[in-house]
Formats: sequence, structure tokens, C-alpha cells
Amino acid sequence: MTAPFNNICMVGLGYIGLPTAVVFALRGVNVIGLDVNQKAVETINEGRTHIVEPGLEDALRRTVSAGHLRATTRPEAADAFLIAVPTPFRQDSDERIPDLSCVEAAARSIAPVLKRGDLVILESTSPVGATEQMAGWLAEARPDLSFPQTHGEGSDIRIAHCPERILPGHALTELVSNDRIIGGMTEACSTRARKLYKLAIEGNCIETDCRTAEMAKLTENSFRDVNIAFANELSLICDKQGINVWELIRLANHHPRVNILQPGPGVGGHCIAVDPWFIVSQTPDEARIIRTAREINDHKPDWVLAKTHQAVAECTAETGKTPRIACLGLAFKPNIDDLRESPALDIATRLATLYPGQVDVVEPYIDALPPGLDGKAQLCRPRDAVADCDIVLLLVDHDDFRSMPPPSRPGLRLIDTRGVWAGLPN
Repeated sequence: MTAPFNNICMVGLGYIGLPTAVVFALRGVNVIGLDVNQKAVETINEGRTHIVEPGLEDALRRTVSAGHLRATTRPEAADAFLIAVPTPFRQDSDERIPDLSCVEAAARSIAPVLKRGDLVILESTSPVGATEQMAGWLAEARPDLSFPQTHGEGSDIRIAHCPERILPGHALTELVSNDRIIGGMTEACSTRARKLYKLAIEGNCIETDCRTAEMAKLTENSFRDVNIAFANELSLICDKQGINVWELIRLANHHPRVNILQPGPGVGGHCIAVDPWFIVSQTPDEARIIRTAREINDHKPDWVLAKTHQAVAECTAETGKTPRIACLGLAFKPNIDDLRESPALDIATRLATLYPGQVDVVEPYIDALPPGLDGKAQLCRPRDAVADCDIVLLLVDHDDFRSMPPPSRPGLRLIDTRGVWAGLPN
């Protein structure tokens, strides 16, 4: 008979780890949250969140109060360990190479407390082979235990990969309702991992091998990236042709088999802006469309900057002074506080460097400017920024901005990268 999961350890308490820990704790599972950030740990143990996610703070408060969730900076024994830590890439010359140092650190941190029968799941989006690499680090640290790569179905430790696939802003719902792909290093690993997730998940748990599970997540995000690149490329073409790209896409999408996405200032976030490079780094000669899509989306902030420079030159020629620029939004997508790989943040930072003292930033989901902007720009309320600036650059379609009337006064220049004011209603 399979041993029960008396407690689980969530390694990494960020945008994925903390909501995941809360979802399990809401169902009565005892969860130990492990993170290297002492301040985040203290905040969580007080029943407060250090990230913005609708409904999360209330759910966290209830689970902490009930004694089902607590956080720590020191690894403790558990029956299952779920690892959700950053997997960025490092830039080596012109190539972007996956950086698994956080995964390695997480694996080595929990290795001393592993015991026979434990389950270790890598949730971090990773290049193909990362789960097996993690198993190697664990085996190196614990030669007294057996692992799937050497002992197969009879290993002491079960290891699997289960990539997260949630939409920020809807984490608590999608963590429960979405299907999960579970890739075990063996069938026994997959089965054990599926039993864990079924404690909290209502969606289907689909079993496969760990390499296919890793590639599935990379494929999902690359598919999105390629489609966004098509929309962004259309926006460049339409700009040269004098066509309203928002109206064009609206009309084209009336075709029953066409569903073009919306263009923007680029692509951000820890997934879509990063994961396709994992495929490119491992198969550079084959991943031609994926690479081109990434390059198109990575170039889009440069195009937005060029449009802004043009507006600055026009304003300067008319008034004889350097104009003020309002950047509306820093997050990588609307209605969240996540700035990771954000093209809006990149654009605002570069503008503040080029035009020091002339840039106002509006971001309703943060209380202080990030280090790259601190001292170079000022954080303002929407009305103040729009009233004082000569150029308004809409970078993120937060609901706060959508509810604003389009700024309008003589001489004001609008650069709408999201189609909030430049687009037409569906």
C-alpha cells in the first residue's frame, strides 16, 4: 500500500510556489514552504503575501491560521518536495544558455533531509534533461539512497517533472482546474506524483515521461511566442503602410479559422520571453521559426523606443525644450505586479537613462520604483503624469488605464502600444 503524504515541502515561494503551497494547504495538506528570502518567509508566517495575486492573501491567512502552512529558510523532512525556483538564461556571446543554478541549489539543499519513499518533483520550466540532471545532483549528495536513473522502478526516491501552466492573476483557480502533465523518470514515479496532485487538482493528470513533460511546457510557450511575433510583425508592416493594425486584426479575425493575437511593446514574463530560447539552445539548427519569433519579439521594444524618439524630436522642434514623457505601466502583463523580463520596464528604463529627469512612471501595482529606475524617474498617479507630460506612452493595458478617457489636448502625443486608445471596439 502506498504511503500517504503527511506533509509536503514547497521549495520556492514566488509567483508559482506560494499559490501552489496555498492550494494544497486549503485542502488540509500540511505544507512547509522553503525559501532563501528571510523577509518573504517572515511575511508569509504573518499571513501576508509578498506578491500580488487576487485572492491569495486571504487564502494564505486562513491556511496559516489553521496551521496547515508555515514557511522556513531551513530544509525539513517531508514526504514530497515540489521545486519551483527560477530558471533564467545566461547570455554567452550571442547565445542564451539555460541557467539551472537555482535548481541545483534547491536540490542540494533538500538532499540531506531526504528519506526512502520520498517524492521530488521539479515544477520549474526547464530545458529537456533538467529533471534527470536534478536527479544526478541528488544522487551525488545522497549515495546512501537509490534513484531512478540507476535503480529504475525500485528506487528509494521517486522523481518527476510537472510544469506549471497558469495565468498570473488567476493562479488559485487555474492551479485547481487546469490539466497537469506529469512526467516521471519511471512509471512508478509518475504514478506517485499523480497521487500527490490529485489531493488538490480537479483537472486531469496526464502521465508521460519527464523529457516529454519538459518539452511540452516549452512547446506551449513557444507556440504562444510565435503567434505573438506574427501580430508584432504585422504591427511593423501596418505602421509603414499607414494601416491601423488593430482594425486590421479585428477584421481578419472575422474569418472562422483565423484568430490573430494582439501586438504589444514586446513579450515579457518568466515563461514566454525565456522558454523558447531553451529549445533554440539545444537544437539551434532546427529551431528556425522559434528563433525568428523570439528575435521579432525581442526587437519590438527598440521599435517602440524609435517611435518615442521621433515624438521627442517633434516636440523639441515645436517648443524648443525637451518634452516630459509619461510611461503607463511597467509589469509584463495587465493587472499584476510582476516585472520579470518586462518590455515595458525595459523601455521605461532606457528612456529614463536617455532623458534623465524627464520621465514619469505610472504603475498602480508597485509602491516603489525598481532599482533601474530609482533616482532616474518618478512614480506618479495617472492623472498627474498625463497632465504634466507632452508624450504619453501606454505600455501595459491595466484596467486602471482602460477606464481612463484617452488623453487629449493640443500638442500631446500618444503612443499606444496596446491598442487601448488606438484600437477600435470589437
